[in-house]
Amino acid sequence: MEAMIEHYYKKLKIGKVFYKDYKEIKADSHEAFLLELLKREFENREVVRKNRLLRAANFNVVKTFEKYDFGHIQVPPTITIEDITTVKFIDKKENLILYGPVGTGKSHCATAIGVEACNQGKLVRFFRTAALVNQLTDPKAQGELHRVMKQLEKTDLLICDEWGFIPFEKEGAQLLFQVASECYEKRSVIITTNLEFSRWNGIFYDEIMTAAIIDRLIHTVTC
Repeated sequence: MEAMIEHYYKKLKIGKVFYKDYKEIKADSHEAFLLELLKREFENREVVRKNRLLRAANFNVVKTFEKYDFGHIQVPPTITIEDITTVKFIDKKENLILYGPVGTGKSHCATAIGVEACNQGKLVRFFRTAALVNQLTDPKAQGELHRVMKQLEKTDLLICDEWGFIPFEKEGAQLLFQVASECYEKRSVIITTNLEFSRWNGIFYDEIMTAAIIDRLIHTVTC
């Protein structure tokens, strides 16, 4: 009997959790037994799905809002702390720009938002901005930029950490502009930076491009 159960769970691609502890289930009816069995499988699949999304996000370190101190965070009146911690802004395709000096918890906050988004079943990609530029530059040289862009188009949230920390070539700036343009009103973007807008021209080398990318980001900026 056990061998046949194992045979069918493999054929149906059902996890072991679905049946391995079934003997421990206490139920007054067949329906109650089946309900508990289905509930266990659903919960297991949720854990697997969340872990898969967390791996795909590629966070440097997984962090949450537990013990995160919002005391020093200045939040504009258009958004609340709850909107941030529950990631409601993602459903509205809104963006967050986390600006402040080094060491103020911007990356922690951005990562915690991303983790919560993963927990809610959203597809997140986390990049240090310089690494994102590198991942765009090489495929473009090989004529495969469309492949990388297609992957980014599937995301619900794109996190660009350390925006402006490391300078890059003009081509990299143009590719970053292309990504921001593709995200415009289609998905949310979080940027962490220690540069005020007036210094972004040093990133993009061009006042028109700088103005355009700021316009695309702050059109729906909430922080």
